[in-house]
Amino acid sequence: MKYMKLGSKPDTFYTEEAVRSVMSDVPADLIILVNNTKYLLHKFPLLLKCGLLQRLWSDTGNNETGQPIPIALHDIPGGEEAFELCAKFCYGISINLSAHNFVPAISAAKFLRMTESVAKGNFTAKLESFFESCILQGWKDSIVTLQTVWRQSGWSDEHRIVQPCLNSVIEKILVHHSQVAWSYTYTRPGYPKKQQRTSAPKDWWTEDVSELHLDLFRSIISTVRSTKKLPAGLIGEALHVYACKHLPSPQEIREHVQSSSARTDHTLSQHRRALESIVSMIPTEPGSVSGSFLFRLLKVANYVGVSPSVKAELVRRSGRQMDEATADDLIVPSPTDPQSHDIGTVEAVLENFLVQFRRQEENERMMVSMAKVGKTFDSYLQTIARDVTLPVSKFIQLAESLPEIARQEHDQLYQAINSYLEEHPEMSKADRKKLCRLIDCRKLSPETRANAIANEYMPLRAIVKLLFFEQERISGASSSKAAYAIPSGNEILSAEVAQGDRKKTRDEPEGRHRPKETPSPSEAKKVKDRNEKTSGIGGKHKTM
Repeated sequence: MKYMKLGSKPDTFYTEEAVRSVMSDVPADLIILVNNTKYLLHKFPLLLKCGLLQRLWSDTGNNETGQPIPIALHDIPGGEEAFELCAKFCYGISINLSAHNFVPAISAAKFLRMTESVAKGNFTAKLESFFESCILQGWKDSIVTLQTVWRQSGWSDEHRIVQPCLNSVIEKILVHHSQVAWSYTYTRPGYPKKQQRTSAPKDWWTEDVSELHLDLFRSIISTVRSTKKLPAGLIGEALHVYACKHLPSPQEIREHVQSSSARTDHTLSQHRRALESIVSMIPTEPGSVSGSFLFRLLKVANYVGVSPSVKAELVRRSGRQMDEATADDLIVPSPTDPQSHDIGTVEAVLENFLVQFRRQEENERMMVSMAKVGKTFDSYLQTIARDVTLPVSKFIQLAESLPEIARQEHDQLYQAINSYLEEHPEMSKADRKKLCRLIDCRKLSPETRANAIANEYMPLRAIVKLLFFEQERISGASSSKAAYAIPSGNEILSAEVAQGDRKKTRDEPEGRHRPKETPSPSEAKKVKDRNEKTSGIGGKHKTM
């Protein structure tokens, strides 16, 4: 960062009893009031270079006693600090200028009319020269100046600084990263500092730009996008960096909801405005941002409450890239209930993905994407299955919303259903049957099938089917032509007794008595008929 030194005299300003003065043999004859500070200064050096003070002095002058009348400058931009820079320049006292104090200095100098028409080589001209030759030539200088000019209030001439700085920043962003020769901020992990000294990363500019006010950031991104000189992924990375700095993380959202801490309207409004701006700037090119990033924005949108159009756009984009998401990405907490999940949003995202799949069903890439989504969605089901407030009908609806082609195996689906059964032990027999009907025994691995057979929560009918397919598998493994026996009535009844014993063993220590599941009369008759039929044909039948 560049600096400019003006003046050569030592600093003789001092404070005494809340009054700022200058050490001098000449008595002070000028009183300036700036906010809560009183200055005792001298007319000659200040009036010589400040056109405003010349006019104010001529209007007020001395009172009847010959004492100077205080001149109030409470509305001077930059306050006391900026005024002192101007006053020290008038006295010839040494001052150091940089991008950090340039904006308050030039705003105060223009306010005091320290122009060339008042005195040659005045403060404003020197500051403008420093701006052109130093600030606009540096990367950090332009960024810092933009930050300070946006914080500066009460100055109507700021556009003469903002636009040149924006142009300078944009010009440097468009330079090829191999030619970057100025300092920049880059704290992301995974990029060695040694490599930075030889070649800047392609996204070298994103961190510094993300520190700017939203309006400035949006202006830069919009202009850079319009040039079409940078890839869409680089624009997406800049948006990602900005979102990480200015939007709450999923963890912060979860903590806010769980603690029921008050969300101020101002904070929510800021987050909402930032989010909606980010969404509007996402490039249309596929893959410009990651699927995880889109789901992160979706969670923030749920929390801060965005317009329906912005929410719909995020759902649509997330659906297009659902195959990139993880199960954790799909966990969208309810903005009002920390124990519940916003399932409706995930359903909408899945539906958008399925619409895309139906259009490109023959596409091999889409088949791979569907398989990925299937695994991710079943992992998601395992998580929400632990939600005690989730109705079984809703869980079944969610599980059925995924087409069968997405599930090459049902192990994860079984785990999700098992978790739901464990968290909802008082489910009715009918509901448990409906739930377990989702499982295709043929798509379970031998290990999972064995686990399911021993599962005390599984309905008897499901266990019978599992036993059947397990025996079918064993028979098929021994010989492709060998016959095998259908489970006999005794085997089925043994399974029922074992299941009842396991339930009894589990329930008794807890003092709970779950009703033992027994086959209905119709089921018992079917078992008896099947057993008699099996005995009649020698306990064998053809391989299915």
